[in-house]
Amino acid sequence: MTTTHSTDSTAAPVANNDLIYQLDDTPAFAPAIFAALQHVLASFVGIITPTLIIGGVLGLGAYVPYLVSMALFVSGLGTFIQAKRIGPVGSGLLCLQGTSFGFLSVILSAGFIVKGRGGNEEEILSTIFGVCFCAAFVEIAFSQFINKLRRVITPVVTGTIICLMGLSLIKVAMTDIAGGFGAPDLGALHHLGLGGLVLATIVILNRFPSQVVRLSAVIIGLVLGFGVAWYTGKVDFANMADVPLVSIPVPFKYGFNFDWVAFVPIAVIFLITPLETAGDLTANSIISKQPVKGPLYMRRIKSGVLADGCNSAIAAMFNSLPMTTFSQNNGVIQLTGVASRHVAFYIAGILVLLGLFPAVGAVLQLMPKPVLGGATLIMFGTVAVAGIKILTEAGLHRRNVLIVAISLGLGLGVAAVPEVLSQMPDALKNIFGSPITIGAFSAILLNIFLPEEHLELEENDYDPEAHLHTVLQNPQNDSATAMPSTNRDTLNAAPRTS
Repeated sequence: MTTTHSTDSTAAPVANNDLIYQLDDTPAFAPAIFAALQHVLASFVGIITPTLIIGGVLGLGAYVPYLVSMALFVSGLGTFIQAKRIGPVGSGLLCLQGTSFGFLSVILSAGFIVKGRGGNEEEILSTIFGVCFCAAFVEIAFSQFINKLRRVITPVVTGTIICLMGLSLIKVAMTDIAGGFGAPDLGALHHLGLGGLVLATIVILNRFPSQVVRLSAVIIGLVLGFGVAWYTGKVDFANMADVPLVSIPVPFKYGFNFDWVAFVPIAVIFLITPLETAGDLTANSIISKQPVKGPLYMRRIKSGVLADGCNSAIAAMFNSLPMTTFSQNNGVIQLTGVASRHVAFYIAGILVLLGLFPAVGAVLQLMPKPVLGGATLIMFGTVAVAGIKILTEAGLHRRNVLIVAISLGLGLGVAAVPEVLSQMPDALKNIFGSPITIGAFSAILLNIFLPEEHLELEENDYDPEAHLHTVLQNPQNDSATAMPSTNRDTLNAAPRTS
């Protein structure tokens, strides 16, 4: 008994050995701000890129700097709400909120509808933000029922969604390492060398026994990469003079318009993104050593999705795109070992300042794509591994393997060959063009309609103590030869009782 107690007491801390700061720990200012900076650097490009894409495609050039500032500002507000948990709103986890890529196609469609009617830039923006504000309440309403969908939000479904998140984003990281989308010298050796330098730096520092070194691995890798890029002439500060000093948030600055034709597809996406959010929150819970079943977990999912909807409404009010919980920051938690939700308050403050003072954000925009790619490759891979961990714990028996195989195949297949949807109506193409969306739908439907397998005996269900008791009581009926070999070894190794 003494030996067993000693073993258990030693093993208990090992379960949380990967975390330097637990969820409710309060780090000192220095480690907290250091961890916060790494989250900001990992997510900065993801926050502003949807705005840059929509501004470029819809020809909103003169408005883009202000829209980028507002994207950062509302990301800070949303991150604070998600981590602080104000009443029933917020998961209470170290989650970073940012503009969602999932809405790109439907928002572009809404913009083209207004543009086709002869609307100017401000009319386009007033319609986009007006429609997004109203559609956000679809997710707010949906969040109140999501905790009742336990048959839908199962480990095999969330594990598949999280896997798809990580795997589908790896293409983005690799493209950044190669130079970024549209780079004329995509795949040039100097791009690969820069990305490889950042990647190697983070890996090496992350294996150091020192917590301080591990905590700073990502930011040191990014700073080193940025410094090398600047030294070799790949960072240009020429356009910094045109950046305004301050951006003042003005609610519905461009007006408020509504269009039913634009509303419906955006509302549909607001019914899909909660599944992605649920997957992100589940991965975050796993990495943060929090439960992924039971009432606390379901309350976090419900409150986190509600926060997503509320933050999207706030984003539309302050002239930005819909919000979602970012998955790459789960990778930062894994790499730094800091899961404290108090770090999110520092992240929120930094993002708000970046939004109010765009000159600071403009410097970060100069970060070369290969530098970011070297860091995000590890983070996206970590997200995929978190999904794999959920799936293995759910049990990869024949039914679950079928669900995962089909869902991953459809999701990654659409990502690899988007032309497969080319003959579909635009509305369906917008919905199923996302690998996460089609994979999530597939996993949910298969999980609902494929019957559960009832195995008579699984190795994990075997109780060696009960079997030993039976053998001792009825030695003539010993069936130890029929048990799994691992359990036979356990019995054979056990001390014999006289």
